[in-house]
Amino acid sequence: MTDTPDILCIGSVLWDVIGRAPSHMEKGADVPGRIIRLPGGVALNIAMTLARFGMRPALLSAVGRDPEGEELLAQCRGFGLETVHVYRSEDLPTDRYMAVEGANGLIAAIADAHSLEAAGAKILRPLRSGALGEKDAPYAGPIAIDGNLTERLLEEIAHDPSLAAADLRIAPASPGKAERLLPFLRAGRGTLYVNLEEAGILCQTRFDRAEDAARMLCERGAARALVTDGSNMAADATSEECITADPPRVLVTRVTGAGDTFMAAHIATEARGAARADALTRALAAAAQYVSGETPS
Repeated sequence: MTDTPDILCIGSVLWDVIGRAPSHMEKGADVPGRIIRLPGGVALNIAMTLARFGMRPALLSAVGRDPEGEELLAQCRGFGLETVHVYRSEDLPTDRYMAVEGANGLIAAIADAHSLEAAGAKILRPLRSGALGEKDAPYAGPIAIDGNLTERLLEEIAHDPSLAAADLRIAPASPGKAERLLPFLRAGRGTLYVNLEEAGILCQTRFDRAEDAARMLCERGAARALVTDGSNMAADATSEECITADPPRVLVTRVTGAGDTFMAAHIATEARGAARADALTRALAAAAQYVSGETPS
């Protein structure tokens, strides 16, 4: 690819190993189902969805030079993603994520993103070397960032002069990593994409409504906050106003990746010039399509 990317996606690019069963599952359940392996990671999921919406994403991540890494990047290029800026390590293996889903949703998951964490700031070299930007000519486009990065690196990104002009869009990788987004609250930068549980962790409280969570995130320093709550009302807040919308009602067949789909659809819709209310509605529709088993379009 030779075109300038429309957006950078910084974070996890790995293999997803997903086990899905059609039955309700509890702790210790042993049931028949299907196990699949597919390209994943928050940054990659967002990038793939952005590509389906017609954007040209470039990946900034860490991928090993092992056979798994070669296969993974080949598939990324097949999706229309720019991989030339991905940091390749001889010593670090390609990361993996494993999840188990039942009819009652996500049962458990383990994210093995140790190589991404070990690579640290090396994945940002293209933004400082002149390949995509540098201190005196910072990258000025949108950047999607996922919370699989360490809090130290996220703190660095929030204050990095080479990213001072960028439109930062940030999502936690999971509720367990939600606190890693605190540097953006302290810096007053970026748009946060979180669910109700993650918003509660960031605000150290519990919320019953997405609207309340989005407003408090902005009171705590977020420049903008989008909060989802499954099939319940979602909200998009700034310090000046908060808008809400209800997602379409659908039969849920999968959940892993729904938040990434919502974020990507929202970014792509706004990139086409849509108003805030329209962008929120269309992103919720895309996420509903995804969890119902359809491919968002």
